[in-house]
Amino acid sequence: MLEWLDTAVDWVSLLWLFPVLFMFHDFEEILTVEKWADSNREKVLGALPSFARKALLPSFYCGTRRFAEDVLYVYSVIVASTILAVFFSVYLPFLAALSLFFLHSFTHAFQALYLKMYTPGVWTAIFIALPYSAYAFYRFLDGGAADWSDIGSSLIVLLVIGPPLLLLLLKGRRKASNHLTD
Repeated sequence: MLEWLDTAVDWVSLLWLFPVLFMFHDFEEILTVEKWADSNREKVLGALPSFARKALLPSFYCGTRRFAEDVLYVYSVIVASTILAVFFSVYLPFLAALSLFFLHSFTHAFQALYLKMYTPGVWTAIFIALPYSAYAFYRFLDGGAADWSDIGSSLIVLLVIGPPLLLLLLKGRRKASNHLTD
């Protein structure tokens, strides 16, 4: 099966699939998140530890527009990293974004299992994001475009830039939710 897929999907197409599949995944979230949050806010917040409840509370009031803006920022980074990979064979930013996409798939699955309910993005995380990212890692390793140390480096990049970016995201959502209540 992998040999057939390797032949059917050339390298450049594999790379350009990332921004496309990211948007499929995020469209599921964009289209469902506001209604889902309105319907499930109390149940979800009640299931969270107090520190998580405090950090995530503004996310339940951010609305579709704010969520879509956040997606646009991430999408811009993914497109830029894809351009670097396709045109300049600079793979570290792409691998870092791909690593986040891969790990993010598990957060969706664990949220759904923990809450025992549908969570926005879980279907495309399981059926699109996870298989694509696993296959892309396989192609990077099998084709020699990256090795395990490159993937490890991409995880270090995530560890360095991830927390400040997450704090900015939460700060922006807190600011947006405060604006809604003013």
